[in-house]
Amino acid sequence: MAPWTLLSPGVLVRTGHTVLTWGITLVLFLHDTELRQWEEQGELLLPLTFLLLVLGSLLLYLAVSLMDPGYVNVQPHPEEEPKEEQMAMVPQAIPLRRCRHCLVLQPLRARHCRECHRCIRRYDHHCPWMENCVGERNHPLFVAYLALQLVVLLWALYLAWSGLRFFQPWGLWLRSSGLLFATFLLLSLFSSVAGLLLASNLYLVANNTTTWEFISSHRIAYLRQRSRNPFDRGLIRNLAYFFCGWPSGSWETLWAEEEEGSSPAV
Repeated sequence: MAPWTLLSPGVLVRTGHTVLTWGITLVLFLHDTELRQWEEQGELLLPLTFLLLVLGSLLLYLAVSLMDPGYVNVQPHPEEEPKEEQMAMVPQAIPLRRCRHCLVLQPLRARHCRECHRCIRRYDHHCPWMENCVGERNHPLFVAYLALQLVVLLWALYLAWSGLRFFQPWGLWLRSSGLLFATFLLLSLFSSVAGLLLASNLYLVANNTTTWEFISSHRIAYLRQRSRNPFDRGLIRNLAYFFCGWPSGSWETLWAEEEEGSSPAV
């Protein structure tokens, strides 16, 4: 491996996330928070639970940031070529288009990511904190990561607050609690961001849409002339498909069924 690959954006971002995660955890253990008090009293269940949650959130982060988000194959295998009957079900008014960057035939809901230089199935967004796209394959894990990370952040926020002592002279307080207070502010910011991201993602998942489609529906050929989302199957089925992959079926087929259902009877 070439030395300069160690300075790639992905390596730097993931290393920074890992160092920041364990750095904040260390600050909570070194200061007089409830976490340290439990440890000193020999009550190790809660500290161990907290550490396991931190480790779990970090592993989920690495899994989402390193896995294939759903790349469209540049050279599909013969069995993956679209069949004639499948292509016939896609209305010709909205043909599948060929990506002008990587020249692959894009399925519905796919988009080319300029940062990853690939087309992503059911593209949601490119996450700079992950240095990876969020797409068809890793989006459920991304939502699970946000939920677990929010739990860890809120618990850490409470622990940081439990260690702050405000009834002290300013100079003494700054020396004893300045770092913990800065950690508390940082955790407040991260908790707000994680909470907003989780809420927005759950809303989009419940409606079977993506961040890209929600923001750019007026520029997307298969959405801009529709009065409603053609992929919305109802709350229960949307959640079942997103988290469990049921009921199965291509987006092209679902789009065609919705198109037929919305066409006026002759």
